[in-house]
Parts: sequence; C-alpha cells; structure tokens
Amino acid sequence: MKRTLRMTALAMGALLLGFGAPGTEATAAAADPAPRVDLRVLVVSDGGPATAAIASELDGAGTPYTLVDLTRPGRPVIDAAFLADTVDGRPRAKFQAVVLPDDAPFPAGSGEMAALVAYEKAYAIPQVDAYAYARPQVGLEYPARGGYMGSVDGVRAGVTEAGRTGPFGYLDGTVPFEDNSPSVSESYAFLSRPAAGADFTPYVDVALPGRQTRGVLVGEYRHDGRRELVVTFAYNQHQQQFRLLARGIVDWMTDRTRLGTSRHYFAVHVDDVFAADDRWDTELNCTPGDVDCLPGTGTPDPIRMTEADVRHAVQWSRERGLTLDMAFNGGGSVEHREEHGGADPAADRLIADRDAFRWINHTYDHPYLGCEQDVSSVPWRCATDPDGGIRYVDRAEIDRQIAGNRTWAEDAGLPLRADELITGEHSGLRLLPQQPEDNPHLAPSLTAHRVAWLGADNSRDPAQRRVGSALTVARHPVNIFYNAGRVAEQVDEYNWIYTSRAQGGSGLCEELATTTCLDEPLDTATGYTGHIVPLETRVALGHVLSGDPLPHFIHQSNLAEDRIGYPVLDGVLDRYAALFADDTPLVNLPMSAIGAELRDRAAWRDAVRAGEVTAYRTGGTVTVRTPAGLPVAATVPAGTVRVTGEGTTTFGEPYAGSLSGRVAGDGDGTTSLTLPGSPAGADAVRPAAGDATHEDVPYRPAPRTPVPAGVLRPVLHGPGR
Repeated sequence: MKRTLRMTALAMGALLLGFGAPGTEATAAAADPAPRVDLRVLVVSDGGPATAAIASELDGAGTPYTLVDLTRPGRPVIDAAFLADTVDGRPRAKFQAVVLPDDAPFPAGSGEMAALVAYEKAYAIPQVDAYAYARPQVGLEYPARGGYMGSVDGVRAGVTEAGRTGPFGYLDGTVPFEDNSPSVSESYAFLSRPAAGADFTPYVDVALPGRQTRGVLVGEYRHDGRRELVVTFAYNQHQQQFRLLARGIVDWMTDRTRLGTSRHYFAVHVDDVFAADDRWDTELNCTPGDVDCLPGTGTPDPIRMTEADVRHAVQWSRERGLTLDMAFNGGGSVEHREEHGGADPAADRLIADRDAFRWINHTYDHPYLGCEQDVSSVPWRCATDPDGGIRYVDRAEIDRQIAGNRTWAEDAGLPLRADELITGEHSGLRLLPQQPEDNPHLAPSLTAHRVAWLGADNSRDPAQRRVGSALTVARHPVNIFYNAGRVAEQVDEYNWIYTSRAQGGSGLCEELATTTCLDEPLDTATGYTGHIVPLETRVALGHVLSGDPLPHFIHQSNLAEDRIGYPVLDGVLDRYAALFADDTPLVNLPMSAIGAELRDRAAWRDAVRAGEVTAYRTGGTVTVRTPAGLPVAATVPAGTVRVTGEGTTTFGEPYAGSLSGRVAGDGDGTTSLTLPGSPAGADAVRPAAGDATHEDVPYRPAPRTPVPAGVLRPVLHGPGR
C-alpha cells in the first residue's frame, strides 16, 4: 500500500500541538504543508535479538539508522526535539520509520512514548513492533482465547494474499521456520486472530495447532491515525525465518523508499581445474602426496575430472542456469599430456565448451607461494634462515606462475579475465599459525601483472584489504573436501576431523574452540546425504539469504567420480527457488564484480557512518546528497525516475518488486528522484547512459514469465559468461 506523506489539516494541528507553538517557521510551513522526511530509521533497542536483527538488515543494505539503546545510561531522551525540527521553514521529520522492541517499551505514562505517538501521527511515520505479545493493544486477541503460545520450530508459515500483494510479494508463499535441534526451542510465538473490530491485516500467518483457524505472525494494525507492523514471534538475525521476512519488514516501514540496496548472490568457484587433487587415504587418515602426510607415506592416488565429468558440468550449468567459475592450472593439462602420449580429453572438452564457464587464473601449476614449506613434520612449518628469518618463495616464481598461466590460457583460447587471480591454497597471503604476514614478494608481483582482484579464504582472511594493486575477495569454503572424489572418502575424513579421540577421530573438534564434535561418527552409507549435504546446504543458503556476495568454492575433484559437489549446489538452488518469487532471482557475478561490490559497499558504509550522505523525501520527490564521485545506493518503488538537467531517466534495476542499485550522482553530488504518481513520474522515460548497479556489473531484469514446477528459475549473471 502506497501512502504519500502529505499533512492533512488534522495532522498539522497535531504537529503544532505536539511539537511547539506556531511561530514564523510554523507559519511558513503552513503555506507549504508537505514536510521533509529524512531517509533514516530510528531503532529503539532493549538489548534483545529482535531489534538487533532489524538493525543488522539495515546495516547490510547500507540504510542509515540511529540506534537508541534503552539499557545504556546517558542515552538520548526521545522527545519532540529529538524527533523533529524545521529546516528552511519547513517541518522536518528526522526519521522515516520507528522500530521498537515491542509496542510499549516505556513505563506507563512515559513522555517518550507520548512524543513518539504524536510524531508518528503528525508525519504519518510507521512503527515496527519487533516482537510483541498478542493482545488488543496491538489489534489481536489474547492467545488464551483460542490462540497459542509456544514453540513454532519447524512450522511452515504462509504469506497471505495481502502479504503477497504488499510487502512480502517477493516470497513464493511459504515461510519455513528452522528446527535445527530437537532439544532446543529456537523460536517462540504468541499466535492469535485479529481482535473483533480491529483494523488489522495479517501478512504472514500459520495454522494454529489442533485448530482449523490461523494465527498471525506478522500483520499491520491501523489505529488512531497510526500504522504498526506487529511481529509476534521471537527471532535473531541468523535464523532463516527472519532472513526471509527481513526485506518485507524494511519495505513496509520505508514504503520501499530508502537509501541502500540488497540482493541475493550465489557464485561457485571450482578450483584446480585441469590439475589433479591428491586423495584422502582412509587407512592412513592423511593425504599421500600432500603436507598432512609425511614424505614417503602412502602412494598418491590423484582425482581428476574426465571428459564425461566435463560434459556433465556443462549440462548441469545450463540446466540450472548457474555459471561456474573455473579456477584453472594450465600446467596440470601439460603434465597430463606428457604422461598420456599427448592426450587430454577432459581438457579438450573444457576448452571446446569454454563459453559455458567463466575462467580465473589459479597459477600455472599450483605451487605454494608463501613461505618455503618444511614438510618434515606434521603440521608443516615455514623454513627459516640460520638467523631465524622466514624464507619466502621468490618474486621470479610468483611472476612465472601468474604469467605462465595467462599465456597458456591465451594459447588455449580461454576467455580469461586477466585482472583476477587465485593463488594455490590462497598462498602468499598470511596464514596462521605458520606465516603471520604476506609473502613480501607477492604485492610487487601483483602490481607488475596488474592484478586487481585476489582470492582469499574467508575462514582465515575475511576483510577486504589491499595487496599491491589488488583488493582481496574472500571466498567461503564449502566443507566438501578437495581430497575426496567419492562419498566414502568424504564421510571418512569428516569423521576423522569431527569425532573425538575416544570415538576413533583425530580429536581436532575437541581442541578447536570454533568446532563442535559429532555425537557419534557418521554412517558411511547415509552420513553424506543425511548430515553433510543438509548442513552445508543450510550454511551456504544462510550466506545467500543474508545478502552476502562472497563466492563459495569447491574443487574439480568434487565434480569427478561420485560428483559429490552437486547435491549441495542443487540443495541451495532448489531451496531458493521454492522460497522466492520470479522477480527475486539469484545474482551470479564474476569475481571482479563481487570485489567491486565489496569495495562499493565499504565506501558507501563509510560515507553514511561519517554523516556525509543525506537524503530526504518531500512529497513525491527524493533528494540525495553524497560526496562527489560516490554512487548513490537506493531502493525505490517501481516507476520512480531520476530527474536530471536533460529530463528523466530510469533509476537502478528491477529486483524484488522495487528498483534498486548504485548510480553515479550528478557533478555536485546531488541526485533527485521522482516517485511514481508524481507529475514527473508520468513523463516518458529514456534509458540513462551508463546507469547500472555499478560500472562493470549491469544486471538483467528478473524474468516475468511463469516457471513450470520443478524447473529452476533463471539466475541473474554478470558479464563475462
């Protein structure tokens, strides 16, 4: 439901009574009653997880907000002056929405609650009750009167017709609640029906246990000239049910008009393509040929994709609509041909089907490019000089690995993005505990080869940082092991890592603070599909639902033999398709575009936190001021246009029922947008030259045609497929 923020005579009266006597400024405002509403959210927290979750959603999108923590001494007092003032004679609402921990977080008779009520009435400001008890004061019956109070773990809630046509239209209709542990209550709810006579619209509801009726989980209550979004279940920022509903909560309270933008991303890197990966030995509990086995222990038994595996990867990618990023080592194919009379059918097929994938330089033959490794003990350590200094792989070797792989790719005709690089095992970058600093020769080599984007391991080096000419792009490791081509190997190694010594494991899970031991070893026949695949699917999908653009990485070995990588990838894609509507597809970006997204997010976040970005809505016009050169990140209703000196242009790209993206501001740092329904919004729109989410990532519009049952919706791709 779209509501313009125009002040009626009644609302103006409330403004004057609630926020001070009329004077010269009030007289000027009366001549032009449309107030200025700043695009900033007020989050009032009681220290609980519900308001923290909403704040995290605003943080992730880059939406400005002010946090008032009720538990902190010396916090600001929420009064008329805190909420509103005048600017250039025009009334100004400092916040476009208010988030409270519940509907009444202040003591009875509180002047702060009275100030908030008057403010919301005067400026038509919506309020979110982040976790409210169902009762008539929020438009609902008491749960004791035919409702329910208790755990809602594992329920499948539904989006109502009003929710589908309103703030939750990006969902496909079902909201499954997590149930990760049978012994822990993960989400509690107060479920009931709208109270008799209440102007209440349910948006998300669920069947009441043992009854034919449904209870409200999320709904809108209109009363006394105010609008409240009432949420009746407990949640935190990591739970799937919140992640599914977070966008709609923010859409509702901002009327889809806010700074910041968010999408759901999924990219998959396949490392070691053309090379072979050493195999886990289920008897030795190590990997012969690699550093976790002492030299001379066991016999290496490499895993490598065959031509049939390549054909399957091509077919899978096309059917699923997801382009895989192949991080390749050309030297692996050269070595294979030397050992097989010049033949390499797998490489030939990969090269023939090169346009089915994107390609990333993974160095020529995958050496370790950090310190020189001393593998005479397990774990390995850095070799040192007589004076104790660490010996590093030299600059010449790093140069050879980068340039040699580029040359091999050019000769093979691979469409390589030359500014992207992933070193073998992310080597050269710091690695604790062995190597606390980057190889000092790495940065000069990256600069010499004009590398702009360098892969890093998110579990070890998560923050984007500069190394020479490159910015790092952290990648999520999927817990499917590089040294496993068969299900039995994966489960055996998993048991070795994640079971206690008493149960025959390594005991690592007992020693590492961030690792949990299994209750008992997994069954080799059922453990993969019954435990590992669901867990890894849930973890990866959690990254997707949080708007995290970082790529996930597996290895070519996981696409060979038993092809154990696909069940997790299919799990993510299938579950996503079942949750979201056609206008909210996954976005599949190349590494350079992901790096640019991270860079642009950081620049926007820093400018917002420094107070260098201001934005406000006056009637149907939104004005944004940013530092010169900083692209504007915003989300606006469909039909919004950007006003320039030459006329009107489109803004952003369609996603989740809105327009959103990052576009360059005008030369003076001011951007003007006209919302739909305003006179300029009805003008003909011409495409804006260069308008895109950022300069090298043009998004495709979401598909609008129905998708048959069982067929995955197309995935949005960046350039360079």
